[in-house]
Amino acid sequence: MGEVLPVISATEAGDADLVARARAGDGEAFTRLVEPLRRELHAHCYRMLGSTHDADDALQDALLRAWRGLAGFEGRSSLRSWLYAVSTRTCLDAVASRGRRALPMDLGPASGHAVLDNPPAPDVAWLGPYPDDEPAGRCARRESVELAFVAALQHLPGNQRAALLLFEVLGFAAAEIAAMMGTSTTSVNSALARARRVVAERVPEPGGQRAVRLLGDARVRQVVADYATALERGDADLLVALLTEDVTWSMPPMRHWYRGIGAVTDFAVRVPLTSCPPWRHLPTSANGLPAVACYLWDEGAGAHLAWSIDVLTLRRDGRIAAITSFVDAGHFPAFGLPASLP
Repeated sequence: MGEVLPVISATEAGDADLVARARAGDGEAFTRLVEPLRRELHAHCYRMLGSTHDADDALQDALLRAWRGLAGFEGRSSLRSWLYAVSTRTCLDAVASRGRRALPMDLGPASGHAVLDNPPAPDVAWLGPYPDDEPAGRCARRESVELAFVAALQHLPGNQRAALLLFEVLGFAAAEIAAMMGTSTTSVNSALARARRVVAERVPEPGGQRAVRLLGDARVRQVVADYATALERGDADLLVALLTEDVTWSMPPMRHWYRGIGAVTDFAVRVPLTSCPPWRHLPTSANGLPAVACYLWDEGAGAHLAWSIDVLTLRRDGRIAAITSFVDAGHFPAFGLPASLP
Protein backbone atom coordinates (compact mmCIF):
# COMPACT_ATOMS: atom_id res chain seq x y z
CA MET A 1 0.00 0.00 0.00
CA GLY A 2 1.18 3.52 -0.73
CA GLU A 3 1.70 6.31 1.72
CA VAL A 4 -0.41 8.94 -0.15
CA LEU A 5 -2.98 9.92 2.44
CA PRO A 6 -6.51 11.22 1.79
CA VAL A 7 -7.47 14.70 2.94
CA ILE A 8 -9.47 16.10 5.84
CA SER A 9 -11.57 19.16 6.49
CA ALA A 10 -10.92 21.58 9.34
CA THR A 11 -14.51 22.78 9.15
CA GLU A 12 -15.80 19.29 10.02
CA ALA A 13 -13.13 18.43 12.56
CA GLY A 14 -15.00 20.12 15.43
CA ASP A 15 -12.13 22.32 16.60
CA ALA A 16 -10.49 24.41 13.90
CA ASP A 17 -7.93 25.79 16.34
CA LEU A 18 -6.74 22.32 17.36
CA VAL A 19 -6.51 21.28 13.72
CA ALA A 20 -4.48 24.35 12.83
CA ARG A 21 -2.15 23.79 15.77
CA ALA A 22 -1.74 20.12 14.92
CA ARG A 23 -0.95 20.97 11.30
CA ALA A 24 1.70 23.37 12.57
CA GLY A 25 3.38 20.54 14.50
CA ASP A 26 1.67 20.66 17.91
CA GLY A 27 1.68 17.04 19.09
CA GLU A 28 -0.56 17.74 22.09
CA ALA A 29 -3.21 19.25 19.81
CA PHE A 30 -3.07 16.19 17.56
CA THR A 31 -3.49 13.89 20.56
CA ARG A 32 -6.54 15.84 21.70
CA LEU A 33 -8.04 15.54 18.21
CA VAL A 34 -7.61 11.78 17.85
CA GLU A 35 -8.23 10.69 21.46
CA PRO A 36 -12.06 10.69 21.20
CA LEU A 37 -11.78 8.41 18.15
CA ARG A 38 -9.05 6.11 19.43
CA ARG A 39 -11.30 3.38 20.85
CA GLU A 40 -13.50 3.04 17.77
CA LEU A 41 -10.44 3.07 15.50
CA HIS A 42 -8.92 0.32 17.63
CA ALA A 43 -12.11 -1.76 17.29
CA HIS A 44 -11.95 -1.26 13.52
CA CYS A 45 -8.36 -2.51 13.48
CA TYR A 46 -9.39 -5.55 15.55
CA ARG A 47 -12.22 -6.39 13.17
CA MET A 48 -9.79 -6.14 10.26
CA LEU A 49 -7.00 -8.17 11.90
CA GLY A 50 -8.63 -10.47 14.46
CA SER A 51 -6.10 -9.74 17.20
CA THR A 52 -5.98 -7.16 19.98
CA HIS A 53 -2.18 -7.12 19.81
CA ASP A 54 -2.21 -6.60 16.05
CA ALA A 55 -4.82 -3.88 16.49
CA ASP A 56 -2.52 -2.14 19.00
CA ASP A 57 0.34 -2.17 16.50
CA ALA A 58 -1.83 -1.13 13.55
CA LEU A 59 -3.42 1.78 15.38
CA GLN A 60 -0.03 3.03 16.59
CA ASP A 61 1.31 2.82 13.03
CA ALA A 62 -1.81 4.50 11.60
CA LEU A 63 -1.66 7.42 14.01
CA LEU A 64 2.03 7.88 13.23
CA ARG A 65 1.19 7.95 9.52
CA ALA A 66 -1.62 10.42 10.20
CA TRP A 67 0.66 12.68 12.23
CA ARG A 68 3.28 12.69 9.51
CA GLY A 69 0.71 13.36 6.78
CA LEU A 70 -1.46 15.90 8.59
CA ALA A 71 0.29 19.05 7.41
CA GLY A 72 -0.50 18.43 3.75
CA PHE A 73 -4.28 17.98 3.85
CA GLU A 74 -6.46 19.97 1.45
CA GLY A 75 -9.85 19.89 3.17
CA ARG A 76 -12.25 17.56 1.34
CA SER A 77 -13.35 15.05 4.03
CA SER A 78 -13.86 14.86 7.79
CA LEU A 79 -11.14 14.07 10.31
CA ARG A 80 -12.96 10.87 11.25
CA SER A 81 -13.17 9.70 7.63
CA TRP A 82 -9.52 10.53 7.09
CA LEU A 83 -8.40 8.60 10.16
CA TYR A 84 -10.49 5.60 9.13
CA ALA A 85 -8.89 5.75 5.69
CA VAL A 86 -5.40 5.81 7.17
CA SER A 87 -6.26 3.02 9.63
CA THR A 88 -7.82 0.88 6.91
CA ARG A 89 -4.80 1.23 4.64
CA THR A 90 -2.51 0.36 7.53
CA CYS A 91 -4.58 -2.75 8.27
CA LEU A 92 -4.57 -3.76 4.60
CA ASP A 93 -0.77 -3.63 4.69
CA ALA A 94 -0.84 -5.90 7.74
CA VAL A 95 -3.31 -8.31 6.11
CA ALA A 96 -1.06 -8.57 3.07
CA SER A 97 2.02 -9.34 5.16
CA ARG A 98 0.55 -11.50 7.95
CA GLY A 99 -2.39 -13.36 6.40
CA ARG A 100 -5.59 -14.25 8.25
CA ARG A 101 -6.24 -15.47 11.77
CA ALA A 102 -8.10 -18.68 12.54
CA LEU A 103 -10.15 -20.58 15.08
CA PRO A 104 -9.70 -24.35 15.51
CA MET A 105 -12.84 -25.10 13.43
CA ASP A 106 -11.17 -23.37 10.46
CA LEU A 107 -8.41 -25.99 10.44
CA GLY A 108 -10.19 -29.32 10.54
CA PRO A 109 -13.20 -31.38 11.70
CA ALA A 110 -14.29 -31.72 15.30
CA SER A 111 -12.96 -34.54 17.48
CA GLY A 112 -15.54 -37.12 18.56
CA HIS A 113 -14.02 -37.71 21.99
CA ALA A 114 -11.54 -36.12 24.39
CA VAL A 115 -8.02 -35.73 23.02
CA LEU A 116 -5.66 -35.73 25.98
CA ASP A 117 -2.57 -34.89 23.92
CA ASN A 118 -3.64 -31.52 22.52
CA PRO A 119 -0.59 -29.22 22.64
CA PRO A 120 -0.63 -25.61 21.45
CA ALA A 121 0.00 -25.04 17.74
CA PRO A 122 2.41 -22.09 17.58
CA ASP A 123 2.55 -22.21 13.78
CA VAL A 124 -1.06 -20.93 13.49
CA ALA A 125 -2.03 -17.26 13.69
CA TRP A 126 -4.97 -17.54 16.08
CA LEU A 127 -7.96 -15.26 16.41
CA GLY A 128 -7.97 -13.52 19.79
CA PRO A 129 -10.66 -12.16 22.14
CA TYR A 130 -11.58 -8.48 22.35
CA PRO A 131 -12.29 -6.83 25.72
CA ASP A 132 -15.57 -4.97 26.24
CA ASP A 133 -14.76 -1.81 28.13
CA GLU A 134 -17.24 0.53 26.48
CA PRO A 135 -21.01 0.85 27.05
CA ALA A 136 -23.31 -0.90 24.59
CA GLY A 137 -23.83 1.22 21.49
CA ARG A 138 -20.33 2.65 21.45
CA CYS A 139 -17.73 1.68 18.85
CA ALA A 140 -20.37 1.15 16.16
CA ARG A 141 -22.43 -2.01 16.78
CA ARG A 142 -21.15 -4.38 19.47
CA GLU A 143 -22.24 -7.24 17.21
CA SER A 144 -19.49 -6.17 14.83
CA VAL A 145 -16.83 -7.55 17.19
CA GLU A 146 -18.71 -10.78 17.93
CA LEU A 147 -16.49 -13.81 17.45
CA ALA A 148 -18.51 -15.48 14.69
CA PHE A 149 -18.54 -12.29 12.63
CA VAL A 150 -14.85 -11.48 13.10
CA ALA A 151 -13.95 -15.11 12.33
CA ALA A 152 -16.00 -14.93 9.12
CA LEU A 153 -14.24 -11.71 8.11
CA GLN A 154 -10.92 -13.56 8.22
CA HIS A 155 -12.04 -15.60 5.20
CA LEU A 156 -12.32 -12.46 3.06
CA PRO A 157 -9.54 -10.80 1.07
CA GLY A 158 -8.41 -7.55 2.65
CA ASN A 159 -10.28 -5.26 0.24
CA GLN A 160 -13.58 -7.11 0.75
CA ARG A 161 -13.09 -7.13 4.51
CA ALA A 162 -12.48 -3.38 4.53
CA ALA A 163 -15.39 -2.55 2.20
CA LEU A 164 -17.86 -4.58 4.26
CA LEU A 165 -16.78 -3.05 7.56
CA LEU A 166 -16.71 0.52 6.28
CA PHE A 167 -20.13 0.18 4.64
CA GLU A 168 -22.15 -2.16 6.88
CA VAL A 169 -20.65 -1.39 10.29
CA LEU A 170 -19.44 2.20 10.04
CA GLY A 171 -21.95 3.61 7.57
CA PHE A 172 -19.66 5.12 4.96
CA ALA A 173 -21.04 5.47 1.44
CA ALA A 174 -19.57 3.43 -1.40
CA ALA A 175 -18.12 6.56 -2.99
CA GLU A 176 -16.41 7.50 0.30
CA ILE A 177 -14.99 4.01 0.62
CA ALA A 178 -13.69 4.15 -2.95
CA ALA A 179 -11.86 7.38 -2.12
CA MET A 180 -10.45 5.88 1.07
CA MET A 181 -9.18 2.78 -0.70
CA GLY A 182 -8.03 4.44 -3.91
CA THR A 183 -10.42 2.47 -6.13
CA SER A 184 -13.72 2.89 -7.99
CA THR A 185 -17.27 2.81 -6.63
CA THR A 186 -17.97 -0.10 -8.96
CA SER A 187 -15.11 -2.07 -7.42
CA VAL A 188 -16.37 -1.30 -3.92
CA ASN A 189 -19.91 -2.48 -4.75
CA SER A 190 -18.52 -5.66 -6.28
CA ALA A 191 -16.38 -6.31 -3.19
CA LEU A 192 -19.41 -5.72 -0.96
CA ALA A 193 -21.54 -8.23 -2.86
CA ARG A 194 -18.89 -10.94 -2.63
CA ALA A 195 -18.19 -10.23 1.05
CA ARG A 196 -21.87 -10.38 2.00
CA ARG A 197 -22.24 -13.81 0.41
CA VAL A 198 -19.27 -15.27 2.30
CA VAL A 199 -20.30 -13.82 5.67
CA ALA A 200 -23.93 -14.93 5.22
CA GLU A 201 -22.73 -18.49 4.58
CA ARG A 202 -20.52 -18.52 7.67
CA VAL A 203 -22.84 -16.61 10.05
CA PRO A 204 -26.32 -17.82 9.01
CA GLU A 205 -28.04 -17.17 12.35
CA PRO A 206 -28.49 -14.01 14.45
CA GLY A 207 -25.57 -13.52 16.81
CA GLY A 208 -25.22 -14.21 20.49
CA GLN A 209 -25.47 -10.52 21.27
CA ARG A 210 -29.15 -10.60 20.35
CA ALA A 211 -29.70 -13.52 22.71
CA VAL A 212 -27.89 -11.64 25.48
CA ARG A 213 -30.19 -8.65 25.06
CA LEU A 214 -33.32 -10.81 25.07
CA LEU A 215 -32.24 -12.79 28.13
CA GLY A 216 -31.42 -9.73 30.22
CA ASP A 217 -28.55 -9.04 32.58
CA ALA A 218 -29.81 -11.11 35.52
CA ARG A 219 -30.27 -14.29 33.48
CA VAL A 220 -26.91 -13.88 31.75
CA ARG A 221 -25.16 -13.38 35.11
CA GLN A 222 -26.77 -16.57 36.40
CA VAL A 223 -25.55 -18.58 33.39
CA VAL A 224 -22.03 -17.25 33.89
CA ALA A 225 -22.15 -18.03 37.62
CA ASP A 226 -23.45 -21.56 36.99
CA TYR A 227 -20.74 -22.22 34.40
CA ALA A 228 -18.03 -21.09 36.82
CA THR A 229 -19.58 -23.14 39.65
CA ALA A 230 -19.70 -26.26 37.50
CA LEU A 231 -15.98 -26.01 36.74
CA GLU A 232 -14.97 -25.17 40.31
CA ARG A 233 -16.99 -28.07 41.78
CA GLY A 234 -16.28 -30.53 38.96
CA ASP A 235 -20.06 -30.82 38.52
CA ALA A 236 -20.67 -32.50 35.15
CA ASP A 237 -24.47 -32.57 35.56
CA LEU A 238 -24.63 -28.83 36.15
CA LEU A 239 -22.37 -28.13 33.19
CA VAL A 240 -24.28 -30.39 30.80
CA ALA A 241 -27.57 -28.78 31.85
CA LEU A 242 -26.21 -25.45 30.62
CA LEU A 243 -25.35 -26.67 27.09
CA THR A 244 -27.26 -27.00 23.83
CA GLU A 245 -27.31 -30.34 22.01
CA ASP A 246 -25.11 -28.93 19.22
CA VAL A 247 -22.69 -27.06 21.52
CA THR A 248 -19.10 -26.52 20.43
CA TRP A 249 -16.01 -26.11 22.59
CA SER A 250 -12.74 -24.85 21.11
CA MET A 251 -9.53 -23.82 22.82
CA PRO A 252 -7.16 -21.78 20.67
CA PRO A 253 -4.16 -22.25 20.48
CA MET A 254 -5.05 -25.98 20.61
CA ARG A 255 -6.10 -27.51 17.29
CA HIS A 256 -8.60 -30.07 18.57
CA TRP A 257 -12.18 -28.95 19.17
CA TYR A 258 -15.51 -30.61 19.92
CA ARG A 259 -19.07 -30.47 18.59
CA GLY A 260 -22.20 -31.95 20.14
CA ILE A 261 -23.20 -32.67 23.71
CA GLY A 262 -21.61 -36.14 23.71
CA ALA A 263 -18.15 -35.08 22.59
CA VAL A 264 -18.16 -31.93 24.71
CA THR A 265 -19.26 -33.86 27.80
CA ASP A 266 -16.55 -36.47 27.25
CA PHE A 267 -13.94 -33.73 26.99
CA ALA A 268 -15.27 -31.79 30.00
CA VAL A 269 -15.42 -34.86 32.27
CA ARG A 270 -11.96 -36.15 31.29
CA VAL A 271 -10.09 -32.82 31.29
CA PRO A 272 -11.28 -29.59 32.98
CA LEU A 273 -13.67 -31.18 35.49
CA THR A 274 -11.40 -33.97 36.80
CA SER A 275 -7.84 -33.81 35.46
CA CYS A 276 -7.05 -30.16 36.16
CA PRO A 277 -6.12 -28.63 39.52
CA PRO A 278 -8.74 -26.50 41.29
CA TRP A 279 -10.21 -23.57 39.36
CA ARG A 280 -11.24 -20.08 40.30
CA HIS A 281 -13.12 -17.66 38.07
CA LEU A 282 -13.96 -14.01 37.51
CA PRO A 283 -16.81 -12.81 35.31
CA THR A 284 -15.88 -10.56 32.40
CA SER A 285 -17.10 -9.72 28.90
CA ALA A 286 -15.48 -10.21 25.49
CA ASN A 287 -16.58 -9.59 21.92
CA GLY A 288 -19.94 -8.30 23.13
CA LEU A 289 -20.61 -11.62 24.89
CA PRO A 290 -20.46 -12.89 28.49
CA ALA A 291 -17.11 -14.42 29.37
CA VAL A 292 -15.33 -16.04 32.28
CA ALA A 293 -11.69 -15.49 33.24
CA CYS A 294 -10.36 -18.87 34.37
CA TYR A 295 -7.53 -19.27 36.89
CA LEU A 296 -5.83 -22.61 37.48
CA TRP A 297 -4.15 -23.57 40.75
CA ASP A 298 -0.33 -23.67 40.62
CA GLU A 299 1.28 -25.40 43.59
CA GLY A 300 4.68 -23.80 43.03
CA ALA A 301 3.25 -20.29 42.93
CA GLY A 302 0.83 -20.96 45.76
CA ALA A 303 -1.89 -19.18 43.81
CA HIS A 304 -4.40 -19.56 41.01
CA LEU A 305 -2.71 -18.31 37.81
CA ALA A 306 -4.37 -16.83 34.74
CA TRP A 307 -5.24 -19.60 32.29
CA SER A 308 -7.97 -18.71 29.78
CA ILE A 309 -10.71 -16.31 28.77
CA ASP A 310 -13.81 -18.43 28.07
CA VAL A 311 -16.26 -16.61 25.78
CA LEU A 312 -19.82 -17.95 25.97
CA THR A 313 -22.21 -17.74 23.02
CA LEU A 314 -25.78 -18.10 24.27
CA ARG A 315 -29.06 -19.07 22.67
CA ARG A 316 -32.34 -17.37 23.41
CA ASP A 317 -33.32 -20.10 25.88
CA GLY A 318 -30.27 -19.22 27.99
CA ARG A 319 -28.24 -22.32 27.13
CA ILE A 320 -24.63 -22.15 25.94
CA ALA A 321 -24.20 -22.88 22.23
CA ALA A 322 -20.44 -22.33 22.05
CA ILE A 323 -17.53 -22.08 24.46
CA THR A 324 -14.37 -20.52 23.06
CA SER A 325 -11.56 -20.83 25.59
CA PHE A 326 -8.68 -18.54 24.67
CA VAL A 327 -5.90 -20.30 26.56
CA ASP A 328 -3.20 -17.69 27.05
CA ALA A 329 -2.41 -15.61 30.12
CA GLY A 330 -1.22 -12.93 27.69
CA HIS A 331 -4.85 -12.00 27.00
CA PHE A 332 -5.53 -10.98 30.60
CA PRO A 333 -3.83 -7.53 30.72
CA ALA A 334 -6.04 -6.16 27.92
CA PHE A 335 -9.07 -7.10 30.02
CA GLY A 336 -7.70 -5.38 33.12
CA LEU A 337 -7.63 -8.75 34.88
CA PRO A 338 -5.05 -9.80 37.49
CA ALA A 339 -2.41 -12.36 36.58
CA SER A 340 -3.21 -14.43 39.64
CA LEU A 341 -5.73 -14.90 42.45
CA PRO A 342 -4.60 -15.72 45.99
